[in-house]
Amino acid sequence: MTSAQGNVRRIVPNLPTRDAGAAKAFYVSVLGLEVVMDLEWVATLASPTHPTAQLNLITEDASAAVSPEISVEVDDVNLAYDAAVTFGLQIVHPLTDEPWGVRRFFVRDPDRRVVNVLSHR
Repeated sequence: MTSAQGNVRRIVPNLPTRDAGAAKAFYVSVLGLEVVMDLEWVATLASPTHPTAQLNLITEDASAAVSPEISVEVDDVNLAYDAAVTFGLQIVHPLTDEPWGVRRFFVRDPDRRVVNVLSHR
């Protein structure tokens, strides 16, 4: 089912970590995940057999003042942004084209969690 905001493609938890190397080693060695993206400050790990089963390990966000708690990839981030603004939600990080190939914004949900809403360009 689609909404006016488009389809959600995936939802990924963002786990804060103080030691990215140790965290990656744990999830790779113990759970068999693979590192599918590593920008040093954030790494995405995925199941080799179910590639949408993912998690992000994050030390700090490279371009925002706050780190998001979850990332939600949508078909059209512009529609989601417009809906967030229409509903009067707090935008924590503006709609931005990031150098690593995503267009994203951060919004606070009703429980004050920071949600990274993104689309790949």
